[in-house]
Amino acid sequence: MTERADSRSSRGPGLPGQPNGWSPVLVAGIGMTPVGEHWDVSLRNLALDAISAALEDAGGLRPDALYVANMLAPALSGQSHLGALLADFAGLRGIEATTVEAAGASGGVAARQAYLAVASGAVEVALVLGVEKVTDKDSGQVEAALATASDADYEAIQGVTAGAQAALLMRRYFHEHRAPQDALAGFSLVAHQNAVSNPNAMFRKAISLEQYSNAPMVSDPLNTYDAAPMADGAAALILARAATLLPPDGRPAVEIAGSAVATAAMAVHDLPDPLGLPAGAASAQAALERAASQVEQVDLFELHDRFSIFAALSLEAAGFAERGAGWLLAKQAEIALDGRIPICTYGGSKARGEPGAATGIYQLAEAVSQLQGRAGKNQVAGASIALVQCLGGSGATAATHVLRRMANGT
Repeated sequence: MTERADSRSSRGPGLPGQPNGWSPVLVAGIGMTPVGEHWDVSLRNLALDAISAALEDAGGLRPDALYVANMLAPALSGQSHLGALLADFAGLRGIEATTVEAAGASGGVAARQAYLAVASGAVEVALVLGVEKVTDKDSGQVEAALATASDADYEAIQGVTAGAQAALLMRRYFHEHRAPQDALAGFSLVAHQNAVSNPNAMFRKAISLEQYSNAPMVSDPLNTYDAAPMADGAAALILARAATLLPPDGRPAVEIAGSAVATAAMAVHDLPDPLGLPAGAASAQAALERAASQVEQVDLFELHDRFSIFAALSLEAAGFAERGAGWLLAKQAEIALDGRIPICTYGGSKARGEPGAATGIYQLAEAVSQLQGRAGKNQVAGASIALVQCLGGSGATAATHVLRRMANGT
C-alpha cells in the first residue's frame, strides 16, 4: 500500500455535487465468501472470512471504523450488537463499530454511511461488512423473519409474503404492458449464464427457456426461476480517502463517485404507482448527479434481482428503458455481458444467491472487480463506470452507488 500526504491537511475544493473539503473515496480492498448453505460455519466465522479477504486485498490496511449490514441475526441467530461482536472477533477491538439495518438494502445503506464518514474526513479508513446467516432455521422461521421487511400491520399480518407481493407486481406489469408470460425469462437466463464462471455462486449452471417455462409456480405468475434463493454469505469492502493511499499491485483505483439513499411508501398499496419504483429512481438520479455522470455513460448495472420483476422495474427506474420496456432489454440480449447494459455480471441474487443484508456489499465488490479488470470470464470489456443498486422490501428503500475507475496516479 503506497502512502500519500496526510488527507487531513490536503483537502481539495470538493467533489462535483459534494460539500467543499470532501475527499474522493476509494475502494481499497474487497472480500467475498461463497454464497450457499454453510451449515458448519457460524455467523461470526463467515464474517471473519470476508473481513480477512478484504484486509488482505487492501494490503493489510487497518480500519478506524466498522459498519455491519445485517437484517436477520436477531431473529435467526439470537444475536444483535454485531458491531462490537465482529470487531472483537476480527481482532479490531476498540474501533468504532455499528450495525445498519434496512432490509435488503442494508448493505448499500451501510456503504453509504461509511462513504459519508470517509469523504468528510471523520474516518480515514472504513470497513464495511455485509453478513447474513439463514440456514440455521427452517423455512417457516426464515419467511417470518423476512416478513418484517414489509408493513407489519397491513401486509405481513395478512399473510402477504415477499413472493406474493412480487407475483402481484408481475401480474400488474404483464397486464399494463401487454407482456407475454415469459417476458421476464431473459433475466433468469442471463443471471444463470453469468454465474457459471463465478466461484462464489450457488448455481453455476446455465438454464434454457424451456426450463424456465416448465418451472414450478411459487405464486402465479412467479415461478422458481423468478425468485432468488435465500442463503448464507458475507462480503466486505475497505474504503479509504484518496489522499491517503493508492491501491497495491498497480491495479486501477476505483472511486465511489456518487452515493445516495431514498425511501418510498413501505406498503405496496400506498404507492401511487406500484410499478414506478420511486426510491430506485430517486436514488439513481441523485447518485448519478453527484458523480456528474449520465445514465448513458454507465457500462454495467448491478441491480437487485431478488425477484425478476424488480430487474425490469429497476432498469426502467434508473433510466435504461422506458416504462414498460425493461423486459425487452432481456429479450433482446442487451443485458448480457457483451450487451448495451450488462446486469448481474456475476449471476446476481438469482444465481449467485440472495444473502439478504449482504447483497449490496456483494454487488459493490463485484462491480469493483469489473472496473479493475479482475472479472475473468465475466469481464465486461472496457468497463469504467458502474451503477450499483440494492432494494429493501418491495422498494421502500433504495441505495445506489456510482463507481468509477480512476487513472493510475490520480
